[in-house]
Formats: sequence, C-alpha cells, structure tokens
Amino acid sequence: MKCTMFAVVVGLMFGFAYQAMAKPLKVFIMAGQSNMQGNVDVSTFDSMADDPKTAPILKEMRNADGTPRVCEKVWISAICRAYEDTTEYTGRLTTGFGASTHQIGPEFTFGIYMEKALNEPILIIKTSWGGKDLCSDFRPPSAGPLLASQKSIDWAKQHNEDLNELRERVAKAQRGVTYRLMIEHVKKVLGDIKRVVPDYDPAQGYELAGFVWFQGFNDYINEWTYEDRDQPGGYSLYAKWLTMFIRDVRKDLSAPKMPFVIGVMGIDGMKPGLHMQHFRAAMAAPAALPEFKGNVVAVETAPFWDDDLGTLQARAEKGEKLTPEEEKRLKAGVSNGGYYYLGAAKIMAPIGKAFAEAIMDLRKAQGQK
Repeated sequence: MKCTMFAVVVGLMFGFAYQAMAKPLKVFIMAGQSNMQGNVDVSTFDSMADDPKTAPILKEMRNADGTPRVCEKVWISAICRAYEDTTEYTGRLTTGFGASTHQIGPEFTFGIYMEKALNEPILIIKTSWGGKDLCSDFRPPSAGPLLASQKSIDWAKQHNEDLNELRERVAKAQRGVTYRLMIEHVKKVLGDIKRVVPDYDPAQGYELAGFVWFQGFNDYINEWTYEDRDQPGGYSLYAKWLTMFIRDVRKDLSAPKMPFVIGVMGIDGMKPGLHMQHFRAAMAAPAALPEFKGNVVAVETAPFWDDDLGTLQARAEKGEKLTPEEEKRLKAGVSNGGYYYLGAAKIMAPIGKAFAEAIMDLRKAQGQK
C-alpha cells in the first residue's frame, strides 16, 4: 500500500512538473527604427554605477566579475545591424544585439526584467532598421497608399513639376516594405521556434505575450507629410497611422488583444520644443482610445533623459571648453548623438526596464501572468 501511495504521489508530482514545463513559450516582439536597433555602447555601463537611480539596474546587467550578463532563459532572434539588411542574429540574450556587437538597445534590460518577472523561458523577436518612418516604410496595410501633401503639391507647382508624376512617385514610395519585412520575419521565427530556442517543445506551443514599438524620429522631422505639426494636435496623421498599425499587426499575427507598448520619443528630456511636444502627444494618442483600454499603453521615455549628459554633449558640440571632470563624465556616459539618446546606458537601460514593466502591467490587467 505504501508503494502504491508513493507511486501516486510521484505520478502527481511528475504531472504537475510536466504541466509547468508545458506552459506556452512567452514571445515578445520588439520593433522600430534606430533606437530599437540600439546605439548604446557597452563602454557607457560604468557611468550607471554612481547614480542611485541606475546603479541597481547595472547590478542586474552584469555578473559578479563585471562581465555582461547572459540571460539563461531568454533567447532572441534579431534583425538589428544595418539599415536595409535582414541578416538574423540569434542566441541567448546578452549584449551585442544592438546596432553592433558592442552595443545594446532596449532589448537587453527588457529581457533581463521580463525573465526576472516570469522566471520561465522567453523568446524575443526584434526587427529594427535605422532611418525608417511610419508614414511610408512601416506603413500599415489598412492605411492605403500615401498621398502627396499640399505642401509637396505647392512646391511642385512653383517648380513647374508634373503633378501626376509627383502623386505617382509618392504613392509608390516604400509603401509598407519594412512593415512586411517585420511581419515576415516574425512568422518565419514562429514557424520554426526550435531553430532559435533549442529546448522548445512544439507540444507546449507559444503565446504572443507583448509587442513594443520604439520609433519616430524620421516622422518627427518630416515637415512635408505632417503639415499640421506647428498646430495643437499636430502630427495627427502619425496618431491615425499608428492606430492602424496596432490593429494590422494584431490582425496579421492573429493576436487581437496582444499587449502593445508605445515607446514615446523622449530625446531632449522634459523641456521639449513645440514640434516635439506635438509629436509626443500624437505618439501617445492611440493608447487613450476606448478600443485599446487595458491592452495598449504609452510609455514616456523623456523622464529617463539625463540632463547632465545632454548639457555636456551640447556644450562640447558648440566647442566649449570642458573641465577635466566634465570631460571624464562625458566620455564615460556618452557614445552617440542626442537622437540616439546620447548612446547612454544611463538612459537606455531604464527605458528597456520600463517597457518590461509596462507589458507586465498590461498582462496583469488582462488577468495573465
């Protein structure tokens, strides 16, 4: 009888363990342009150590010996190294899945904190190309062809250009090429997950657990398409197209309620100019729509901007002489231009963490873990 009871207990334990292992693999998609690619050099990690806001994050990013952490439960498939390339890089998540082998984007800390929250296998699929806009490159299918703006038409008239040729040229420009490449890559990875995650068992299946969108600079500077950018409610077309983008992504991936995070552009921090104010509002607008309540959230990245590094960079670019201490802080903390969030780990690492926390909050709101 004791043997029988022992067998039953062992059987139950095995069954519970199998059910735990058989949970669907959590898959997170991260997409966008250069800041999703990631232009933050690992050399800027040290600058996080003396700031009480970022020092705890740095501890999660490194091993005890100071080497970059490798996430044992997080695998990644990334397109991230060039502006037009579709070369895929795979492996366990660590540094080097940014725009080069010595750079990171938000994926690094996103994966670290998502692993910490879920404590189970995770797959990140990242598709990112620099210099790509939403109005044409990532243009969602439901947006239809891009039409010539009135500003473009007026310019063409002034220069005696053929208006029909202008309209045809604008309509043919890109037309969602990058959007299609993104969807195609996601489906390719999902079609053979074991190629990226060696321990994956097709019997367990997968769950599209979240999507992070981090893009915007090329639309922000596009004065030809966004003619209302000087007005309150400016960049209204971006808000319209981003709404369509969210709907189309969910439709094309058969994930109608997939949690969606919009990373709102935060370069220049908390004191933005007029156009940046309008653009941020347009980026965040879709999250306020009733249909997206509880499943789409806008994460403001401006609060993570570092004013000290931004000021030092601006002064250096103007040719001002910095003190030895200021030069030291600049060299340690900055590895790129302001449009790349200064290539600063102090800025990008908290952003990736915030994206992970936002996804988890959405999942909890939907009754998921």
